[in-house]
Amino acid sequence: MTATQLEFAQYPSASPKSQADREAILANPGFGNHFTDHTVVVDYSVDASGEGGWGNARLEAYGPIAMDPAAAVLHYGQEIFEGMKAYRHADGSIWTFRPEANAARLNRSAARIALPQLPEEVFLESLRQLVAADREWVPTRDGESLYLRPFMIATEAFLGVRPAREVSYRVIASPAANYFGGELAPVSIWVSRNYARAGRGGTGAAKCGGNYAASLAAQLEAEAHGCKQVLFLDQLNNNAVEELGGMNVFFVFKDGTLVTPALSGTILEGVTRASIIQLAKDRGLNIQERVITLDEWREGVAGGDITEVFACGTAAVITPIGELKDGDEVISAPDPSAGEVTMSLREQLLGIQTGKVEDPHGWMTRLV
Repeated sequence: MTATQLEFAQYPSASPKSQADREAILANPGFGNHFTDHTVVVDYSVDASGEGGWGNARLEAYGPIAMDPAAAVLHYGQEIFEGMKAYRHADGSIWTFRPEANAARLNRSAARIALPQLPEEVFLESLRQLVAADREWVPTRDGESLYLRPFMIATEAFLGVRPAREVSYRVIASPAANYFGGELAPVSIWVSRNYARAGRGGTGAAKCGGNYAASLAAQLEAEAHGCKQVLFLDQLNNNAVEELGGMNVFFVFKDGTLVTPALSGTILEGVTRASIIQLAKDRGLNIQERVITLDEWREGVAGGDITEVFACGTAAVITPIGELKDGDEVISAPDPSAGEVTMSLREQLLGIQTGKVEDPHGWMTRLV
């Protein structure tokens, strides 16, 4: 069956959350703490002739996944995921941001982890199916959204080391408030000296769980030093800045130049990162994707050449970096409050996503 012939069977939950329970959750959703009533599933398998295909597409009740203890994902980590958001606009319609870019990145990740390619139209339809079923879970307050988590896991029960021949693609959703909680405020970042996020030829450009698992020890170290996030360096390349545990980094220079580390195979190609680059180009800003070292960061802030530093990603959108802690050394931001460029880009990006400002590039896709 081809992708365009897939039809999603409907098995709605027999026990969805009551309106009162749902409203109580939406009053204080946090991030990733609560989940909607349904999930979407599409299965992949390879037949006796060696041909693989997607099928058994369905919407069903959210709940535990029945899995064989020998499933490949449990032993060899063959899994990938995406992160995106659904936004309720003023007229009640629900939209998502650049889903085609997420579909393309999912397939790049799949290629690196030896998982099957998922047709873009199946990816998009899976989002529509879930959001249509759980539309009442999409928050209405400013700064809130429904976080969507598409993922793909190897489910074949087989302990040989080879790509799995049975795979499950799924989508779950979680109502989300501000990622760092409360009002937007500059975050503190810890420099990781003991750990690396990824290496040359590794999986750094793929959005796979192993990359995030590898970042957790460093994240704990950051939290022990009062920091919200951890910064990874390429210690074999003059301590070149790479990315945070789950976010890309940008530097605003006093001459208006916007600098971000170049994609090198060890850095995730963020959809928010690419969108910021385009919005900055629209403004006529000079954009540089290049190596920027920790020394340049330190000296740029001290000398006044770097005027703003911010991090970006789907969950947090754009967040100013207030200080960088490297052992006992602290590199403070030029201004403790968010800078003009940082806030202007954030407001424009959020405005596009929430339907409050023009969408000049046609990035928004209506789901419901």
